[in-house]
Amino acid sequence: MAGTTVHAALWRLARQQHWVVTWDQLIAAGLTRHAIAHRLENGRLHRLYRGVFAVGRAEVDQLGRWIAAVLACGEGAVLSHESAAALWKIRPAPATVEISVPRRRAPRPPGLVVHRRTALGEIRRRKAIPVTSPAQTIIDIAPRLSEQQLERIVNEADKLDLIDPDELRDYAAAKGGVGEARVRTLLDKEAFLLTDSELEQRFVKIVRQTGLPEPETQALLYRHRVDFFFRADKLVVETDGLRYHRTTTQQKKDCLRDQELTANGLRVVRFTHGQIKYESDHVAGVLRRLSSKS
Repeated sequence: MAGTTVHAALWRLARQQHWVVTWDQLIAAGLTRHAIAHRLENGRLHRLYRGVFAVGRAEVDQLGRWIAAVLACGEGAVLSHESAAALWKIRPAPATVEISVPRRRAPRPPGLVVHRRTALGEIRRRKAIPVTSPAQTIIDIAPRLSEQQLERIVNEADKLDLIDPDELRDYAAAKGGVGEARVRTLLDKEAFLLTDSELEQRFVKIVRQTGLPEPETQALLYRHRVDFFFRADKLVVETDGLRYHRTTTQQKKDCLRDQELTANGLRVVRFTHGQIKYESDHVAGVLRRLSSKS
């Protein structure tokens, strides 16, 4: 009966860990050294790394390889860098597995790239695998990427609802590394987001330059809250971030809202926050052309 119980416990554990277990887990489950050796001899266990085994067959899938690498690096180890990006599905899986560990430790399993770090940042679990958070992962690999590649993974992480660009920017701003600086530069340059009060102040200043009446802010029109409304011109102005700042779901909602407002006789124009901050002359020119008083 005891043997059956041990077998069932190990089976559950292996299934949870993508058919990978450690020596310590086997011992904790009740197996003796002799029992482990016997299972290795008869093919019920297969050594992947020192003290880490595949259960039932020698080959494991990608998730099994990742968790085996983490387990092989011991306490505090997490999947990181390009491997973490692949687990989060924002980059292709690399040939080499990358792991991060606390600096006090120095594991050296063969075939792995191990980063010793003073601080690992945010840690999550995905598919039962300890992994750096999406935000930390983006920061970790940012120094390796071109600006276009970095923008692409931020866009992908946003579409998958893994990060919010505002929160990513704040997270990067709280740190001082090279990756953090690259992320801050990207978001500050291309998708600077003003607070509601800053946005209103800047936009109203542009409107005053045109001589047009000041718009209503946060007006409720046909069940929709809009950023700015020029009632006399039946003109709605909305402000957006760049494409990667907007999820597919949000884009769909905005599209449906614009269609409903247009169907009710209103005109809708969109400006990015960056245009309001950096291209005030362009914004003023568009407003003049759309105004009935120009």
